[in-house]
Amino acid sequence: MKTDLQASTTQPILVTGAHRSGTTWVGKMRAGSQVAYISEPLNVLHRPGVLRAKVKHWYQYICDDNEAEYLAPFEELLDYRYHTWSEIKSLRSLKDFLRMGRDFKIFYDALEHGQRALLKDPFAVFSMPWFAKRFDFKIVVTVRHPAAFASSLKRLGWNFDFNDLLDQPLLMRDHLEPYRGQMQAIKADDVIGQAGLLWTMIYRAVHSQGQLNRHLILVRHEDLSRDPVNGFRDLYAALGLDFTPHAEEKIRTSSSSDNPAELSRRKTHSVKMDSRASVDTWRSKLSPDEINRIREITEDSAQLFYPDINW
Repeated sequence: MKTDLQASTTQPILVTGAHRSGTTWVGKMRAGSQVAYISEPLNVLHRPGVLRAKVKHWYQYICDDNEAEYLAPFEELLDYRYHTWSEIKSLRSLKDFLRMGRDFKIFYDALEHGQRALLKDPFAVFSMPWFAKRFDFKIVVTVRHPAAFASSLKRLGWNFDFNDLLDQPLLMRDHLEPYRGQMQAIKADDVIGQAGLLWTMIYRAVHSQGQLNRHLILVRHEDLSRDPVNGFRDLYAALGLDFTPHAEEKIRTSSSSDNPAELSRRKTHSVKMDSRASVDTWRSKLSPDEINRIREITEDSAQLFYPDINW
């Protein structure tokens, strides 16, 4: 049986939250010799070498009622069993081949060095209780100001099809049924409305789970952005990771004022930004009407995470 100390330093880690909320930054600042960084196994476009289960929907929901499809594949992932032949059969481009090499090396190094698994996956946010129950994950949830979230989706032109949620009866039953009418009514090109509704649904569910799950650690993107070194130092401690000089330098480099305040659309997953300058860029990217609309949709939920929220 593991002692409390052993559990704190060997538990797998899940970094989740809405997409465009800083999960990649938080996940990659953990990555290194202590953990194996595995990106988005619940992405519908994930590589079969990493996870052999099919993922049908964005924000796929896993619970006791449908876990038969996912339990064994995630057990294999956490044992670092890479499915080489499945990956080879799926290769369609040089990019796929290079990804296979990257992922194989991650799994190989993790086995060689006994690394903890760190899954960075925003699309696992509704499934947090299952990951905690079945695998004893330590869970980090990132939350970002709803206007900043909406601004990011607007800039990238990332619409969201709510049929991915509506077509999941278990997810609707357990979390989202009160929002059915709003999801059905929203227009396909209404990025701002989609962002506000999606933010509200995700973080209402997060708030409910936070009251029940002792493994959950909540991190506000703005707090990390304004004081990244101290913020990450505290997060390392909460996760039982050593905050080494190398880790500190990596964090300083990623958040330096020498970096751009906003990433180009070609580098949507880069983690090198002027973190302090990026906090309020939404104010110049959204119109007053858009800000007021986001506020109207999300304010009641936003107060749960930002009691001093500034619009």
